[in-house]
Amino acid sequence: MDQRTLPRLLESSTEKYGNNVLMWEKKDKAYQPLTYREMRERIHQFAAGLLSLGVAKGDRLALISEGRTDWVTAELGILYTGAINVPISVKLDELSELKFRLAHSGARMVVVSSGQVEKIQKIKKDLPELEKIILLDESETYDRDWITLQNLLDKGKHYLDANRSQFEAGWQNITENDLANICYTSGTTADPKGIMLTHRNYTANVEQANSVLPIPEWYLSLLILPWDHAFAHVAGIYTLMSNGASMASVQVGKTPMETLKNIPLNIKETRPTFLLSVPSLAQNFRKNIEKGIRAKGPRTVKLFEKALATAYKYNGLGIDRGKGSRMLLKPMMLLYDKILFSKIRENFGGRLLFFIGGGALLDIDMQRFYYALGIPMFQGYGLSEAAPIISANVPKRHKLGSSGIVVANLAVKICDESGRELPIGAKGEIVCKGENVMAGYWRNEKATGETIRDGWLYTGDLGYMDPDGFLYVLGRAKSLLISNDGEKYSPEGIEENIIANSAYIDQIMLYNNQSPYTVALLVPNREALLRMLKSENLSHQSEAGQRRALQLLQKEIDQYKEGGAYSGMFPGKWLPAAVGVLGEPFTEQNRMLNSTLKMVRGKIVEYYKTRLDYLFTPEAKDICNKQNMIILSRMEQ
Repeated sequence: MDQRTLPRLLESSTEKYGNNVLMWEKKDKAYQPLTYREMRERIHQFAAGLLSLGVAKGDRLALISEGRTDWVTAELGILYTGAINVPISVKLDELSELKFRLAHSGARMVVVSSGQVEKIQKIKKDLPELEKIILLDESETYDRDWITLQNLLDKGKHYLDANRSQFEAGWQNITENDLANICYTSGTTADPKGIMLTHRNYTANVEQANSVLPIPEWYLSLLILPWDHAFAHVAGIYTLMSNGASMASVQVGKTPMETLKNIPLNIKETRPTFLLSVPSLAQNFRKNIEKGIRAKGPRTVKLFEKALATAYKYNGLGIDRGKGSRMLLKPMMLLYDKILFSKIRENFGGRLLFFIGGGALLDIDMQRFYYALGIPMFQGYGLSEAAPIISANVPKRHKLGSSGIVVANLAVKICDESGRELPIGAKGEIVCKGENVMAGYWRNEKATGETIRDGWLYTGDLGYMDPDGFLYVLGRAKSLLISNDGEKYSPEGIEENIIANSAYIDQIMLYNNQSPYTVALLVPNREALLRMLKSENLSHQSEAGQRRALQLLQKEIDQYKEGGAYSGMFPGKWLPAAVGVLGEPFTEQNRMLNSTLKMVRGKIVEYYKTRLDYLFTPEAKDICNKQNMIILSRMEQ
């Protein structure tokens, strides 16, 4: 069967793998399965229920829910009608931004979980086009324009009994060029842009993903990342679905923090074969691993460090793993794996083969760390406008530090500022062309014309290709550090490395803006700093305690300067000469992280403008300045 639309993809997979489990969801303290055949029937009923309410081809329906079985039911149910899904992040708490997306897309209905319905209630009066709310959960109270999921499914059953042939003809008439999703950007510098992704954009990218990483039907992934994002759509839901594999959802807690705390338990319960990750998750996992090692005492710490050093030498860059003289280290690697690394892997369920990393760039040290543990974190690269996968490292072909090889049937070139293609090894903007490239931005021809030129997608990301065919992504052009002499440098590698190697620094953002030197905004790990001060009988409310904590933070930065443990890793001119300590972290809630947990630099710069200006004064070069001391004095556990 042709699989060039998402309904046809599901139909084809159900024919091949009907009795395989598609979805796992935790209910009544245990994970419950639904097969491909059971899910298809549920999706058909959902779609038919929508048709009974008058939903027609081209209508826009929004979906706001935590990742769960009925997220997939709702999305595909919408798509089977020929309508367009507008997936919206549950972490979008700013009501004006939510209202903009619903109004701009012209959403007729919204499918919403009980945890998100209050947001809709608050703004519904300002959305005259919004006709109905479809609630995925039971509720004690209902408004007249609400309909429950069960009610909708019941309507769907009746509709199918009377109109089965009409229903079948309807979804079969959906074309590959019909829109499937309108996915909104974060809108950090202007109104968010609605990325128009067609059915073929998604199915082409599924084919491209399968070209670099074939997925056997026994694979299972716990989908930790937001399901509304293109990365989870393709690398998670639809790539797994195309291969008869399974996906599980994280148990939703009463609060976002409770949901996060469920992840380690859910990993052990579902025993995934691979996980999708982003740098912030990778950092959290690593810190927890290292915390567990430290808890076992100094001897175990020393053994772990020795094992890591051996693994780093043996693994090299991945492409040269165990080759040449490295072969001599194999017996030690086997020993360390048996007595140490395998025990760590048990915390990930014992079946985890690898991670696929997306979102922001993952620094090479982090990649080496997970590779050493025997659960490599293969860096990939993508963009929502490309549905999203452009390149990926995979088990059979990878090079640490790179973003992998380009997927099949996608042309990629590196261009200078005038659009001229550059040779291998030269740095410039990454530009690509293929069936996965978006149709454009919804109701925004100007932005579409700026981003897609002659069918080529100009990503706004800088990078280069090496002679082996690996793509290296250097970061967003708009986030580059630019010195006063015009030289440019991507800050992500420095930032990620500092965070990975410091127990006292949780977040850091470098900033330059064509100034003579670079500065940084730093979010400390409060718990670690307070624990250190307590061990030395110091208080964060005393001047001595504040100075000690700030000097320690400065020491962590100085490790990258001449004479430090990481000296020479990065050019000295891009290391921060002044540091501003912050009292609050960058989060999605304060809009300083986007849905993939990347820093929204423009928003951070705008909010902390006064603080950044201060960092370029002579006084600020001393980390123990008045402003930092005040921040430290207010630090609480």
